[in-house]
Amino acid sequence: MRETLVVTALLALPVLALSAAVGTVVAIVQAATQVQEQTLTLLPKLLAVGFVAAVLGSTAMHACAGLFADAVHAIPAFVSAP
Repeated sequence: MRETLVVTALLALPVLALSAAVGTVVAIVQAATQVQEQTLTLLPKLLAVGFVAAVLGSTAMHACAGLFADAVHAIPAFVSAP
């Protein structure tokens, strides 16, 4: 269970951090220019999250595959009677 939470955090943290950073930058630009268009915040975040997903996708899949392999190898310990 602990390993699952760690892998989940490692997969979600870069995406969430970049999305928050891009959102903050866009909010500052909107405040400075007084352009309050809601659609302007969505596109930069969408592009940033898509970029991170494309760049870190292979790493994320390897982490998920390793977690799955560990779970499959642990099945006999749960099924065997003591």
